[in-house]
Amino acid sequence: MPPAADLSSLEAEVVRRNPAETEFHQAVREVLESLAPVVHKHPEYADAKLIETICEPERQIIFRVPWVDDSGEVQVNRGFRVEFNSALGPYKGGIRFHPSVNLGIVKFLGFEQIFKNSLTGLPIGGGKGGADFDPKGRSNGEVMRFCQSFMTELYRHLGEYTDVPAGDVGVGSRELGFMFGQYKRITNRYESGVITGKGLVWGGAQVRTEATGYGTAYFVNEMLAATGTALEGLDVVVSGSGNVAIYAMEKIRQLGGNVVACSDSSGYVVDHKGIDVDLLKQIKEVERGRISDYLRERPEATFVSDGSVWDVPCEVALPCATQNELDESAAKKLVANGVKAVAEGANMPCTREAVRTFRENGVAFGPGKAANAGGVATSALEMQQNASRDSWTFEHTEERLRQIMRDIHETCHETAEEYGRPGDYVLGANIAGFTRVAEAMAAFGVV
Repeated sequence: MPPAADLSSLEAEVVRRNPAETEFHQAVREVLESLAPVVHKHPEYADAKLIETICEPERQIIFRVPWVDDSGEVQVNRGFRVEFNSALGPYKGGIRFHPSVNLGIVKFLGFEQIFKNSLTGLPIGGGKGGADFDPKGRSNGEVMRFCQSFMTELYRHLGEYTDVPAGDVGVGSRELGFMFGQYKRITNRYESGVITGKGLVWGGAQVRTEATGYGTAYFVNEMLAATGTALEGLDVVVSGSGNVAIYAMEKIRQLGGNVVACSDSSGYVVDHKGIDVDLLKQIKEVERGRISDYLRERPEATFVSDGSVWDVPCEVALPCATQNELDESAAKKLVANGVKAVAEGANMPCTREAVRTFRENGVAFGPGKAANAGGVATSALEMQQNASRDSWTFEHTEERLRQIMRDIHETCHETAEEYGRPGDYVLGANIAGFTRVAEAMAAFGVV
């Protein structure tokens, strides 16, 4: 039976064993579609059932999170931690607090994290966690009590050599502080390396806040350079206006690009003079306002409450909001408007059909497992600093990040060429990420 048929059967088996987990199915399918050439070249991977093994998490933890709100009423949420693969190092991946969180979402994120972490070249495995808790509209006291209850169960599964979580959607330095405080209280140990994304005064790393956005900007800059195109002077559209989007915009501007539009759940703004990132930070990070508030200081800008931010013509598009936000229709619109490069700042923000549209039309496309690896790479640098009781400057850490993103780009680019698909960053990222993990798994035997 040819490898392609084997992989199709494996995909069907993954769907059967994980019913109703559509995001996880999508993530697995996207990787399997790239691996046939690897199985042809390395039949030993198929013989050892490494692909089947990597699609099954090493451990899935589901637990209840009871807590008391400000009115004295007991609330009960559900918590998750999927420790997916530790072949390259301790499980590493964020914790997400959002009402949409379920096991399938966490498994999709954890599966992606395996390959993303592998591509960094750093010794970290893949995992992810979260809860169906929404911190929006909750008081600090409520968030603290939830985080303490969450960590009271999760702490027993963590450790700097076992599983090292970080933040994600809905989990920032406030939430991480509450969780680490509870971990320290329960264990009576100050193990700062057990969580990353920490505040600077208690073991955090410089650049961690900026890392995912900066890394996405570095990656798209390298993609453009590989085609002989400079980012300087190009119009860029970024979806979202959260942490990743803001710092992607900041670095794009520093690299000479012109960000003309960004969005939030209420709509999008267009500012052809270039989005004022400092103003956006004030609105979103300080005031916790809406994107429409941008027009108070920049009345020449335009706010659109309906439609799509991808309707705005641009040469570079950075989807930085959430999964499956950019569909085939939006991709066709971007292609028609002359987009040259797309890089995923969020996890799987482009649908399969959108990715196909970009690839068929010669648009350079950077998948999230490569383009947004800057966050976890800097988390691994934070782990290094914690382990050595050291602290690095912003400049030193950013230079490490820049070099890691260059190396990821080079690895993906060269792997795609090696397998006869030059410029196919999806194939390059999937094969390079998989191969490193597979080699380690093969060395360990059946475990």
